[in-house]
Amino acid sequence: MSHAAIRLIGFVLGLFLITLAISMVIPMITLVVYERSDDLSAFLWSSLITLICGLSLVMRGRPETAQLRPRDMYLLTTASWLVVCIFAALPMEFISHISYTDAFFETMSGITTTGSTVLSGLDTASPGLLIWRSMLHWLGGIGFIGMAVAILPLLRVGGMRLFQTESSDWSEKVTPRSHVAAKYILFLYLGLTGVGTLALWVAGMTPFDAVNHAMSLISTGGFSTSDASLGHWTQPAIHWVAVAIMILGSLPFTLYVATLRGHRRALLKDHQVRGFIGFLVFAWLAVGTWLCLHSDYGWWDAFRIVAVNVTSVVTTTGVAVGDYTVWGSFSVLLFFYLTFVGGCSGSTAGGLKIFRFQVAATLLVSSLKQLIHPRAVIQKKYNGHPIDEEILRSLLTFSFFFTITIAVIALGLSLIGLDWTTALSGAATAVCNVGPGLGTIIGPAGNFSSLPDAAKWLLTIGMLLGRLEILTVLVLITPVFWRY
Repeated sequence: MSHAAIRLIGFVLGLFLITLAISMVIPMITLVVYERSDDLSAFLWSSLITLICGLSLVMRGRPETAQLRPRDMYLLTTASWLVVCIFAALPMEFISHISYTDAFFETMSGITTTGSTVLSGLDTASPGLLIWRSMLHWLGGIGFIGMAVAILPLLRVGGMRLFQTESSDWSEKVTPRSHVAAKYILFLYLGLTGVGTLALWVAGMTPFDAVNHAMSLISTGGFSTSDASLGHWTQPAIHWVAVAIMILGSLPFTLYVATLRGHRRALLKDHQVRGFIGFLVFAWLAVGTWLCLHSDYGWWDAFRIVAVNVTSVVTTTGVAVGDYTVWGSFSVLLFFYLTFVGGCSGSTAGGLKIFRFQVAATLLVSSLKQLIHPRAVIQKKYNGHPIDEEILRSLLTFSFFFTITIAVIALGLSLIGLDWTTALSGAATAVCNVGPGLGTIIGPAGNFSSLPDAAKWLLTIGMLLGRLEILTVLVLITPVFWRY
């Protein structure tokens, strides 16, 4: 890698740090409004430190002749997440007086929109800290959408080529017109956040809670302003608005762009979107019926509670209404399975993504047909696009390393001393960026504060790998990456 490329990467990282430092002004304003001046110094010093470091990188200037190649983008992407987390953790350490391990864990969980937390007493926590956690979700969500549009197609792991309708004509233009896509997506993201805030406010939340949860839900993050998460609010309207926002955040933002550009049926015609919505509705009905038959809930209450929790886990948001792990062994195993599903590619959601399950189902049907008609030429298509060997290879590679990553992290957690339920569900929830795990320790009613520091660092690595879709990070450790 050339010196000019490294200097350019440093310049971009400096811009990110300056943006982060400016973002810390919002918690400061929040603290002034709520008359919590005792916490102002934490954000002030954090902002100054971040700003100075950012300026030191930017002041070196941008190389005029340097251009970032595709492999340089992988380094920039991974470095961006790490550097931003290092500095964004400073206010949490200064305010909460927790260790830097816990602060970095909380920050990585926020910026990767995972939602796992080590903090408690959120109902009485500093408003500056609460808004900062939600902002980390919001910034991480828009950052991942940008990466999904601009970076992941280079590795062919995001599957973006498969999700555009033929009429949208966006897939061929997304690279040369990425600045146009970025403007559309930022406008949409801001608009959906604003609409979500207004809807939650009207449904019964305070304006402060509404803003926090709108940022958390649209980014499919999961941080709340209450230890009880969404269970703190009993109004059904709030729960249904939350479900709607989570779904909106889990749909492909490139198709929102296509809709704004005049292709009104872009979302409705997309196979992934229809499969995602269909899967959610089926899961709501199935689990809601089961809960109604095995509890004292009425049908409508059971359906509402299930809709929130199932949507939260499938979209990798992580908010909860009650503790679904006490519903019985069936629900525990089911929610563990749902952890892996994820939303749509090109959204803020994590997980395996719906399209990989759909492509796998298409391959299964084709294989069965081939067994019946060995000499037949069966074309494999998905969403109107042929599934070529390159797509199949990338799908298999990603799925393999996704599974191996969870297995290795779970094994590492068990070696540290965690029980198998906590180790396995913790690894899965970290890599899938869901948030809560299973069991009494890290389940929906618990948090990650009691885990050993070694376990928290291992889970932090899992969050980063899962958010950047594994291969974006793994490519950096290959010798050939650094050879030329």
